[in-house]
Amino acid sequence: MTTSSLTPEKIMQNWVSSVIVKYNFCPFARQEVEQNAIHYRVSTAVSHDDAVMDMLDECAAMNDDAGKETALLIFTEGFGEFADFLDLVDLANAMLAVQGYEGTYQIANFHPDYVFADSDEDDAANYTNRAPYPTLHIIREQSMAEALDSYDEPESIPEHNIRLARRKGEAFWQQLLKNCYKK
Repeated sequence: MTTSSLTPEKIMQNWVSSVIVKYNFCPFARQEVEQNAIHYRVSTAVSHDDAVMDMLDECAAMNDDAGKETALLIFTEGFGEFADFLDLVDLANAMLAVQGYEGTYQIANFHPDYVFADSDEDDAANYTNRAPYPTLHIIREQSMAEALDSYDEPESIPEHNIRLARRKGEAFWQQLLKNCYKK
């Protein structure tokens, strides 16, 4: 990871604004940014168990605060290896069900080295899920369902993102990620 004088929260805010919102990777993100409804939480967990506990703590905090629509749990110390991070994602999803959060929250995930299963490592499409830090994105399922219901052809979102990412190219996205550390 690149070093920066900025906090991880600020780096991720830069990423949300300059990548996710600006390039419309998530057409619902702009409203959440404008309403300051995204909670950014840094975790220094390096074990899967500690990371999942942090995720469950964030779910409990969201239960207590209806104003938190979504949260980014940012791992600054652990899960630099993508395969290790995918194990965390699997465990986190399993624990959502075990702890009774399935149907209430869902998890999206981002990683600096994200590679889709059917993709080459250097495919620019991977940048639709690449972020400055390994991150679990916790989303209120009801809010997401309502947003998707009000959006024409929501199934076109990933296809649009992949086309845009490939059109701009890998070097473009690499530079955008580097810029997140500078603002």
